[in-house]
Amino acid sequence: MTRHPLRRRLVLTVVALVLTVTATLAVVSALVLRSSLYDQLDTQLLAAADRAKGSAGPGGHGFGAPDEPHAVPGQAAGTVELYYDDGRVEQAGYVDDAGEFQPLDHAQVAALTALPCDGEIRSAVLPELGTFHAVCQPAGSGDSVVTALSTADVAGTLRSYVGLEAGLAAAGVAVAAGAATVLVRRSLRPLDRVAEAARQVTELPLDRGEVDTIPRVPPVLAAERTEVGRVGAAFNRMIGHVETALSARHESEQQVRRFVADASHELRTPLASIRGYAELVRRSPDTVPPSATHAIGRVEAEAGRMTGLVDDLLLLARLDAGRPLERAPVDLAALAVDAVADAHAAGPDHAWRLDLGPSPSPILVCGDEGRLRQVLANLLGNARVHTPAGTTVWASCRVVDGEVVVEVRDDGPGVPPELVPRLFQRFSRADTARNRAGGSTGLGLAIAEAIVHAHGGTIGVGAGPGAVFTVRLPLDTGDAQPAHGPHRGRPVTLDS
Repeated sequence: MTRHPLRRRLVLTVVALVLTVTATLAVVSALVLRSSLYDQLDTQLLAAADRAKGSAGPGGHGFGAPDEPHAVPGQAAGTVELYYDDGRVEQAGYVDDAGEFQPLDHAQVAALTALPCDGEIRSAVLPELGTFHAVCQPAGSGDSVVTALSTADVAGTLRSYVGLEAGLAAAGVAVAAGAATVLVRRSLRPLDRVAEAARQVTELPLDRGEVDTIPRVPPVLAAERTEVGRVGAAFNRMIGHVETALSARHESEQQVRRFVADASHELRTPLASIRGYAELVRRSPDTVPPSATHAIGRVEAEAGRMTGLVDDLLLLARLDAGRPLERAPVDLAALAVDAVADAHAAGPDHAWRLDLGPSPSPILVCGDEGRLRQVLANLLGNARVHTPAGTTVWASCRVVDGEVVVEVRDDGPGVPPELVPRLFQRFSRADTARNRAGGSTGLGLAIAEAIVHAHGGTIGVGAGPGAVFTVRLPLDTGDAQPAHGPHRGRPVTLDS
């Protein structure tokens, strides 16, 4: 039963209870009626036996009667009579519907003579006549009389009564099922509203950003006078706590983002000064010890890396704040050519492949060219940094079902399944899963995801021989020309 809905279980329970009560009443009433009818039949049988016993003896209508045997006056149709004379059957017959006394055959007489003559009422089956209640009583001087009445009328009455009870029970169960269905459905309607509100909550983007008002159960259905109302009230209180927690979380995130944005902006100037002074010392005509020159080079390199990290944090902060991006037609095929060429220059120890499909025409999307270029650079850079030398990296850009699909895959070690859920989180690294060829801030994929989402697209990682990253962006169907030529002087396909 636990596998069925509550509504069905309640209806079935009501129907089962009604059926049980109805069946119990029907059985008890049938048994009471049966006992009453058989008591009446036995009373009639004893009265008929007294009349038959009174007519027995010389000059009576029983044995020793001088005329043709006939029934005792007053006996009802169907009454069976058998008279003994010194242990011998003198007369045996039954009263038919016309009041005539019809003789019994040998089999029927044998069934009656088998009864003990002790005055007790017993059941007897007479061939071709049916079941009877019979009694054998002594009539004096060694004589005795057997009287029997048919049970056919009693059995017929019981059958009619049981049939009527069955019909009434079926009708009662049907009415109870219909009424229970309506009442249960009406009573559980607030639960449907609670379920609908819960479904709407599951569709809300609660994982990030500011949360609007979460749907609640109407107050009229959340009255705590009933059990269902208490469920609705508890649901509303839970939603209130969730809204408070989400508001506090959003405010905390906003403070962190403002801090990151402000800190990143403020750090750009001192980092630029550090790099400038380091470069000035490195280019100074004065003689500088080799150790100092090496130290200055390290300072300059680390300052450059810190500048890149600050720029990435500032970009994420701006994307989180929802600042608008530039919107213009961008040829994504040309960007893919540039990105693969740059990746080849940065990682000559990898094999790079580019597939733009059979058509050399531009593949246009509407967006920020610089940010989209950064997405491709981050994906290719991720494949270069986290795979060993000799790995082949494939990049493709094509139109599929009205969308621009960019895919970057490699035949490296791949991404462990346990890392996939947090792969696009900020500062998430795969150092233990894929070989590192250089430093990584753990922001590349997070930035790529933020930029793609800002363009109304999606990015994901799939299973393959290695890592497979797929970007889907809306196709620009306008007639505007791209911001630059489709190939910028580079070949459409690149195989190195």
